[in-house]
Amino acid sequence: MEKITLTGENLTIEEVASVAKDYTQVELSEGAEKRLRDARQLVFDLVDADFPIYGFNVGVGWNKDKKVFKEFFGQYNCNLIRSHSIGVPPWASTEQVRAIMLTRLNGMLSGCCGVAPEIPEMYTKLLNRHIHPMIPMRGSVGEADIGLLSHIGLAIIGEGNVEFGGKVMPSKEAFSLAGLEPLSLGPKDGLAIVSSNAVSAGHGALLLKDLEDFLKVADAIYALSLEGFNGNVSPLDDRNHKLRRYVGQQKVAARVREDLDGSFIYEPDRQKAVHDPLCYRDVPQIHGAVLELLQYTRERLEIQLNTTDDNPCVLLGEKTIVPSANFEPLNWVLGFESLGVALSHVSKASCLRLIKLSDPSFTNLPRFLSPAADVLCFCTVQKTYTSLDAEIRHLCNPVSMDTLSLAGGMEDMSTNAPYVVQKLDKILDNLRYIFALELIHAAQAVDYRKGRSLGKYSGAVYEKARSVIPFYDKDRNITEMIQQAHELIADGTLLSLLPRD
Repeated sequence: MEKITLTGENLTIEEVASVAKDYTQVELSEGAEKRLRDARQLVFDLVDADFPIYGFNVGVGWNKDKKVFKEFFGQYNCNLIRSHSIGVPPWASTEQVRAIMLTRLNGMLSGCCGVAPEIPEMYTKLLNRHIHPMIPMRGSVGEADIGLLSHIGLAIIGEGNVEFGGKVMPSKEAFSLAGLEPLSLGPKDGLAIVSSNAVSAGHGALLLKDLEDFLKVADAIYALSLEGFNGNVSPLDDRNHKLRRYVGQQKVAARVREDLDGSFIYEPDRQKAVHDPLCYRDVPQIHGAVLELLQYTRERLEIQLNTTDDNPCVLLGEKTIVPSANFEPLNWVLGFESLGVALSHVSKASCLRLIKLSDPSFTNLPRFLSPAADVLCFCTVQKTYTSLDAEIRHLCNPVSMDTLSLAGGMEDMSTNAPYVVQKLDKILDNLRYIFALELIHAAQAVDYRKGRSLGKYSGAVYEKARSVIPFYDKDRNITEMIQQAHELIADGTLLSLLPRD
């Protein structure tokens, strides 16, 4: 992508990833710019009408009973940004910051937040000139990420720190180097900057893309593992899966069949058991369930990316501003929570396959795939993947209902959305390590089946793995091997070998 034109209505997860990871430039559509101007004019009209509006000419939260006078709008909105800057590290990565900023920028373009047009224009400039506010990732209960997004506001008014040119520096210094000037804030601007779930939604968009990519690689590693196990291909038969009518299940089975195209594993072998363990047989069903849940969550998150979650909400057609609870993100948070549970099944199945690959009674290969009696090989590494799996089982426990009543009892519900997304991100990285170990085991097992042709794509995965991780012929540092295999998964190397959907 050379440039993305933002409309506030059709931003995709792929575009979020492109802006975040590839630094794709962004611009605002003419229609979006007009909505910004019209909504801002309505804000000024309502200022003159002096009608009490939450977060506008009265305070926020428990301070909703405090009036804000016209002459203090600038001071009030800057103080709102400062007082809401409450987050604590870790700091968002550069990719996450860019996804967060893009998410909030696109939400502003709905025309429902009434923000000064100069503010979304500043978001655009910061993205295009690679100036990234330092955003802490903890301090939000997930009912609008006010305590985290406020740090973008700090940068905009010339306070706080940013990352620019690979260095962390005061925002004023970065602005000066980039030829920018900090902005002054007016009515509704502070709340427009902070009242959004953009931290969790932006991070979530990146995570869903990463998870989608991982599942393709996981299918291919499973295919290689099936070859190493010399397992049965009958559970991949499309006739079985069509009877169930689950789209995800059919898609995974088709992927694995494509990965195994041309493999020896389709050759008749009377020595094979009639049935393989369920951790091998069930993969289309398990991975397919995750794919369907991923699609459910993607659809709901893309609604989040392209609609307003502002409070209060500007209604241009009715020429008014109304209170809103659209900062409640439960629809898509529940999807992320459920994905954690689903991925725990993926993890368990992979770990069980790893145990089976080390067991001669299943594979007719050496115990722990060891090449000699005096080589320990993969015996101890069982502790590694089982401990990672235990972490996943802990992390997949739901947290969206864990809440306290805040702000004088006014804010008594929350979803912990940022933490829900962060937990899932950790689960995904644990899975990369577990599948890295399955890749290492599968390649070792395949090497014992010399002279057998591998599948078109499972073979490509094997060759790439062996180009960096040689056959385990003597005991050596396994941590280094695991890290090398993990990088092949995490950096997109294996994904690049596979066909696109």
